[in-house]
Amino acid sequence: MVIMAHPDDPEFTCAGTIARWAQAGAEICYVLCTSGDVGIAEPGMTRARAAQIREAEEHEAANILGVKEVVFLGEPDGMLQPTLELRKKIVREIRRFRPEVIVTSDPTVVWGRGGSYINHPDHRAAATAALDATFPAAGQPNLFEELEEEALTAHKPRKVYVTTWGEPDIFVNITETIELKVEALRAHKSQMKDWDPEERIKEWAAERGKGKEMAYAEAFRVSTLMDDETWEKTKGRVFPEEE
Repeated sequence: MVIMAHPDDPEFTCAGTIARWAQAGAEICYVLCTSGDVGIAEPGMTRARAAQIREAEEHEAANILGVKEVVFLGEPDGMLQPTLELRKKIVREIRRFRPEVIVTSDPTVVWGRGGSYINHPDHRAAATAALDATFPAAGQPNLFEELEEEALTAHKPRKVYVTTWGEPDIFVNITETIELKVEALRAHKSQMKDWDPEERIKEWAAERGKGKEMAYAEAFRVSTLMDDETWEKTKGRVFPEEE
């Protein structure tokens, strides 16, 4: 499960990895906190129309990568806050989809690479909410227990992958899926406009793979919340008798 703020965030950060996992048989779900409804700065563009455009673009990108499902939580673009309400929405999706791995971004990053940009506040808010929902909330049966009325019981993901340029400890070789990453980004026509992302995306991915015998790579900091043996026994179930 990839949890991020806007359409196109997964494609910029982790699409090569997602495509590789999908090709290996993993089922992937995107949970996007907003629909990117203030992300098209054109005369006469409404938020409602922008949301329709960007959701359609994300569905197209997800199909290219092999993503099974895309969920939009409908939070306000540009004004996202890591509220308890948002945490509950994300917990609901975690308990419903029951992922082994959560992928999100780093909530502590304010300055971009080389100080060339400021990280969008929605990115930081979405990452904070995602991590708070992942641990400990999703796995605590007495927290948001009303979700049991929807037959959604507590679930503990096994790992968290945080996209990062800072201090990664895992590099994923995306040499075989870099073209899919580029193609998926091109699906976001409202954001790419006349810019073709191929050269820059390959430049960034080559930089991550340099010295690691990878032509192209994506980088993550990974937290393991459950060891292999425990995961195999429980698959994230809090109580062994759960079906």
